[in-house]
Amino acid sequence: MDLIPAPRSVLAGSGEVRLTAHSRLYAGPGAEGVGRRLRTDLWAATGLPLCEGRELDDIEGDGIGLVLDPRLGPEEYRLVSGPDGVLVEGGGAAGVFWGAQTLRQLLGPAAFRRAVLEPDRTWTVPHLTIEDSPRFPWRGFMLDVARHFTPKEGVLRHLDLMAAHKLNVFHFHLTDDQGWRLQIERYPRLTEVGSWRARTKFGHRASPLWEEKPHGGFYTRDDIREIVAYAAERHITVVPEIDVPGHSQAAIAAYPELGNTDVVDTTALSVWDSWGISPNVLAPTDNTLRFYEGVFEEVLELFPSEFIHVGGDECPKDQWQASEAAKARIAELGLADEDELQSWFIGHFAKWLSARGRRLIGWDEILEGGIAEGAAVSSWRGYGGGIAAARAGHDVVMCPEQYVYLDHRQAGGADEPVPIGYVRTLEDVYRFEPVPPGLDESQARRVLGTQANVWTEVMEDHARVDYQAYPRLAAFAEVAWSALPAPAERDFAGFEHRMAAHYLRLDALGVAYRRPAGPLPWQQRPGVLGRPLDGPPPNR
Repeated sequence: MDLIPAPRSVLAGSGEVRLTAHSRLYAGPGAEGVGRRLRTDLWAATGLPLCEGRELDDIEGDGIGLVLDPRLGPEEYRLVSGPDGVLVEGGGAAGVFWGAQTLRQLLGPAAFRRAVLEPDRTWTVPHLTIEDSPRFPWRGFMLDVARHFTPKEGVLRHLDLMAAHKLNVFHFHLTDDQGWRLQIERYPRLTEVGSWRARTKFGHRASPLWEEKPHGGFYTRDDIREIVAYAAERHITVVPEIDVPGHSQAAIAAYPELGNTDVVDTTALSVWDSWGISPNVLAPTDNTLRFYEGVFEEVLELFPSEFIHVGGDECPKDQWQASEAAKARIAELGLADEDELQSWFIGHFAKWLSARGRRLIGWDEILEGGIAEGAAVSSWRGYGGGIAAARAGHDVVMCPEQYVYLDHRQAGGADEPVPIGYVRTLEDVYRFEPVPPGLDESQARRVLGTQANVWTEVMEDHARVDYQAYPRLAAFAEVAWSALPAPAERDFAGFEHRMAAHYLRLDALGVAYRRPAGPLPWQQRPGVLGRPLDGPPPNR
């Protein structure tokens, strides 16, 4: 079977189930939502009505049954195709849904189309039994919409692609120096001012090229409700990121009192139009805390996720070191230095979120100066932060930039568009191991899972995002879902063979992926400066 991600076990049979205009789809108690989703997807692609069955016996050998089996894990499923039809059983609705995604793959690439290509085609499912469950509960994809905005329709498309790959956490990077993308009713200038910049750097921050036109956009509260509901139908959790105390120039441009006004003229700041790390960070004042509490109150209304991401990374301390107000705050709190001041800032929101039944997660810089109780860590600067956090009893999502930052280039050739970072091939991603050596069993259980991140500084539209993400995100999905051997023992040749079929699915889904032979002419960006790094990435 050319399935991606690879299932735990497949037992082939003989024969096939033929779906016809008379076939029925039965969705048992708890699986009704999956039934509606699958019927809609398959009707669009196949033209088969798959009328509703009132009981499991209605599938009569040529239909589809979707039922819960409490003996299975919440995301575990069993798919049986045989003389009685196709039966998908899951421990929860999520398990049934993942089984339904496998069923779509079994029907062939055309099952991922949005219209019928061949009205007289016969749709078949081979007789087999598949038993499957995910390795990790957190199988994430992070999309940065602050640097280059992705309209709502594009976000919904990414959720569809995630579902097809059994990824279940959408990390929504909504704010940064270059733009604020979330409507906050009590602070309208965050989007009136903060969501637009006057121009945009084209290429790496050292590039001399500029796109001399305004860039921006934001999601209304109703947009966010729609995105969250759309994701939930696909058993995907949306985890929002609101950056503090660094990466905040867009917010300061909108509300200058948030910045270090005794060090810089914050009224002169605008939304940043270049890349890198802005020196303009939030002031550690009570006013700033109250402001962001107001922001997070609206965030909690819109996002029901357990985790709320607060960034916490790349916060330069220069302005705090020069600020008499910041020095006074350090003395008042009895802190040692600016690192502990940042820890206090993050810790405030960890307690604030915990009091409201949520959990804080941040990039691994939140370890510096001490990490708040109950906080989780996104380990991005290699494995080190994740190892330290796990050993200290904190939950971890492994996303080391040297391995699963998909903005890094895919090959060393001169035709790679805007080459950033280390070469990370499809095989490199396939051999990524989320659980680092050196953790004991209890520490390893702190690794909730893994996440691939897409930062969009050099990705000006959805086609560029597609090129950087795919096909590597398919390899990452298998790493996150499947129980693979040790990295050196993984069957990459077998994965490549299965990818031959998966490329056809990506074609059907309209993904502008990187071909194995390299970029197509319109995928290149000749003359646009990048920042390639040579040699293997550091293993740390």
